[in-house]
Amino acid sequence: MARLSPVLSIADFPRPELDALRLDGEIFRVDDCVAPIDELPAPQLRAAALALELPPRLIAEQRTAAWVWGALFDAPRPHEVCADISARARPTLTRLVAVREVVLQADDVVHFAGMSVTTPIRTAVDLARFAKAWGDAEVDIVRRLMSAGAFDARDCADAINQRRNLPGKRLALERIALCDPWNVTQERD
Repeated sequence: MARLSPVLSIADFPRPELDALRLDGEIFRVDDCVAPIDELPAPQLRAAALALELPPRLIAEQRTAAWVWGALFDAPRPHEVCADISARARPTLTRLVAVREVVLQADDVVHFAGMSVTTPIRTAVDLARFAKAWGDAEVDIVRRLMSAGAFDARDCADAINQRRNLPGKRLALERIALCDPWNVTQERD
């Protein structure tokens, strides 16, 4: 007997059957897909769900990457994704996906479950640079990313300061400092 994928979509079963399984408590939602209740809601599961929805050249970033890493509880709408500027990808835009072209370094992205995702530290830095608002919710997201990626505010500040001509650098440093109760992003001794 063949084992089903840990993430299922309407490509696997008709919508009414998936709805019936969900109502029976056999599956739970993972973005627009579902997973059996015996699957752990881990980053690999969320990345696999995205891989079923998005073209392979796109990379989950910002709030979508935070959701993959478990730092955001509900998948954002629209999904925030990027394409490396060197990929020359021109994906079609929909209302369900916001795409940017960015410059990425090799260590800014991880690949798993068929999806590329910005690392927790790159995700935290990008959120600090580009979030329209910065409040307790964003601070909590970045703190959860810090926990998931085993880094701290000083590591974020170092990552920001290592890049030249980085738009939003000063704002990002101020926001990252708010995520650190000891304010270690200030000048080192």
